[in-house]
Amino acid sequence: MSGSTGTVGRWRGLRRPFAVATALVVAVSVVCLLPRWWCGLDADEWYRGDPALVRGLAEEMVAFQDDDDHRRATGGGDGVDGMWGLLAHQMTAQGLAQLCLAHPEWRQRYAPVVTRAAVKSLLPQMRAEFTSAWGGRDGLAVLDSAEGHAYLSYPALALGLARLVDPAFPADLALRHDALIAAFERRLLASPTGLLETFPGEAYPTDVAAVAAAIAVHGRVTGADHSTVIAHWAQRVRAVQIDHDTGLIIQRMGIDGRAHDAPRASGTGLAAYFAGFADRALAEELASGLFDQEREILGFSAIDEYGRGHSGPGDMDSGPLILGISVSATGFALAPARAFGHRELFTRLYRTTDLFGLPVHSGTRSRFATGGVIGNALLLAFLSSGPELAR
Repeated sequence: MSGSTGTVGRWRGLRRPFAVATALVVAVSVVCLLPRWWCGLDADEWYRGDPALVRGLAEEMVAFQDDDDHRRATGGGDGVDGMWGLLAHQMTAQGLAQLCLAHPEWRQRYAPVVTRAAVKSLLPQMRAEFTSAWGGRDGLAVLDSAEGHAYLSYPALALGLARLVDPAFPADLALRHDALIAAFERRLLASPTGLLETFPGEAYPTDVAAVAAAIAVHGRVTGADHSTVIAHWAQRVRAVQIDHDTGLIIQRMGIDGRAHDAPRASGTGLAAYFAGFADRALAEELASGLFDQEREILGFSAIDEYGRGHSGPGDMDSGPLILGISVSATGFALAPARAFGHRELFTRLYRTTDLFGLPVHSGTRSRFATGGVIGNALLLAFLSSGPELAR
């Protein structure tokens, strides 16, 4: 009897620490598994291009364009202008055009909006900062010059995509688009480094990747053979613009090929996206360097901004850096992850996007609450990026 009592007593003495240990295991499991499950609920649908999800974000950007048009027409407040306006309108056009290519049945709805957004990306107020930096010389007024004005690649690409998907694209605008592409082709072929200036004395390989994308899309629209200039650009990217120790492109350079900055993930990620329109093999090389910057914890992934052996502050390209992690590069990486079939990586990146982006659904529209107009335009383009773009 006394032995039995002792056994019960020992069990009672062990029960409490056993319960505590069990509770800790359960708590840790919940902490580790619940957030990754919750934030990854929509990842597979985005990866597959689920029409309901994709269309919700598309409708949000259509509403943005409608509101912007209304403000400009009624004087009820400024539209979205300046450098950020250029990016917002261009990426809206790009994302909606990609949906038109992936879903031809949606063209009637979205193609006219693509053209409206592309036209706005060409407005003088969108490039005022660049015009000022070039001493008041508007890039569109000096197409016969040797000056780079690579920032014009963004409206050039938007116009090309609008022209590709919109049967009602205006003929006079097509002529302006042709002239812009001809200037870029001439300048790029004349550049021994494959670099064109965005600002005087400053070239951004990412912007030049957008130049190559714009030229390639123009060829797809018109049937013009741009293979020589695309091959020249791709060869010079590999020889001059990529840091071969890290696989990342150098963020800023002189047109002489000298580095003005470190190899960085934000520029590489966006360049990989643009390169996918022009040279898929090069885009995959850039994506490989970008993916080497992945940092993963508990099923969430983010992208380290600076390549090995380099460090620096955050800026408008990278966004704020948190322990070296770039918000921008993490978002940019979604596009090549999807386009090149990296499903698990895409899922990890999307979990992080969901966690910090806070998706909100309202009726037929959806958005990422913390992204603002620019963030949502970018995410529409990146989340709808796919292999059908480079042909």
